[in-house]
Amino acid sequence: MTGKILRSAAAVALASLVSLGAAHAQNLDSFTVAGWSPAISEITNMLVEPDKGFFKARGIDLGYVPGTGGGAAILNMLTGKADIAFTDPGSFFAALDKGEKLVAIYNIYPQNVFNVVALKSSGIAKPADLKGRKVGVYSLSSGTRQNLQVLLHRIGLSEKDIAVQVTGLLNFAPVMQGQVAATAATDTGLYVGRLRGLKDVNVIEVKDYLNVPSDIFVVTADAYAKRKPLLKRFLAAYRDSAQWMIDNPKEAAKLAVKRAINGKDEKVNLGIIQLRNESTVSATTRAKGLGHFDMDLLAKAAETYRGLGLIKARIDVPAVVKSDLIP
Repeated sequence: MTGKILRSAAAVALASLVSLGAAHAQNLDSFTVAGWSPAISEITNMLVEPDKGFFKARGIDLGYVPGTGGGAAILNMLTGKADIAFTDPGSFFAALDKGEKLVAIYNIYPQNVFNVVALKSSGIAKPADLKGRKVGVYSLSSGTRQNLQVLLHRIGLSEKDIAVQVTGLLNFAPVMQGQVAATAATDTGLYVGRLRGLKDVNVIEVKDYLNVPSDIFVVTADAYAKRKPLLKRFLAAYRDSAQWMIDNPKEAAKLAVKRAINGKDEKVNLGIIQLRNESTVSATTRAKGLGHFDMDLLAKAAETYRGLGLIKARIDVPAVVKSDLIP
């Protein structure tokens, strides 16, 4: 009889725990990030949420919608598929120029990580050498295309002077096979490309021409006005996850094996994560904390985009870039 009572008590206790767990889960606020990419190792700090619980600790049930570039991330947010866009300044400026009401609230990667890569045998060593050549981009709505446009305009060229070709996310095979003369990429993309046999290349760094942030978090103006408490919790959780990855790159690389679609090789993960950690910090973030903007630099970038014809309207940067939600 005693055994039955104990088993019954245990069953009741277990049921209570399950009920409490369900209640706790129901109390979490669903919040979805629209990414510019699939679930790749660069964003391991978000992908490890099931393991680390940074967002759950802030009362958030995190979701992620993959995309094919910064423009796609904004579109997914605007169509209600996500609450926030993980996008690039160029796509942000372009959306504002089209009349969208948006606000940038966190500087994810203050350093510009974009580049253009070509085999040395192609004869392309500087931006001017791209004239009349085929150049690959991840997608037509990606940061690679935006930064390629900036690079061209900085030297007096435009897309009309080259042939843009969509080559996909891991796009060095077309370069190695001669399908394109060069390709716009990122630092991590180049790192992986070199591991896969890409060698004897010239790399043109976009930051040498315009060093603006690579990625930022953007929300609608309506969300910024009405959901500040939730957005603050999200940014605090993201900040915690980013700091964790900076402090624990090896652990992140190990977890990426099971969480990232391109994370099978732990050593490769580590190299990518270290590059992304480097782009997360800048002089501004060292002084003010992760996520803060260099407002003067963004204002210069907006004017540069307008001056180069990528956008038409003058953007009031202080009106659309806010730091008050940053932890």
